[in-house]
Amino acid sequence: MKKGRALAVALVVYGFTIAFTANAQDGNAGINEATTQVRSYFDTGTQLMYAIGAVLGLVGAVKVFQKWNGGDPDTGKVAAAWFGSCVFLVIVATVLRSFFGL
Repeated sequence: MKKGRALAVALVVYGFTIAFTANAQDGNAGINEATTQVRSYFDTGTQLMYAIGAVLGLVGAVKVFQKWNGGDPDTGKVAAAWFGSCVFLVIVATVLRSFFGL
């Protein structure tokens, strides 16, 4: 009984393999199409990263101001962390843009 099921599964897998192989297209065409689509989304993605950096900057400024007003001694650390995250996002977007030559 187990051999019959294994044979049936093997035949089904073999049938799907033949069906998909018969309808397969050139792999280069698919890769080129994917590259074109990714490049078309790249400008939007970098603009999104800039916008996220701006929002993080505003939120960070409010958080630092609250800590500064409260007299917390670690205000400098918090300011450096928020500012560093904003700078990181901007640098990553710029480097990716220049790295991919877009």
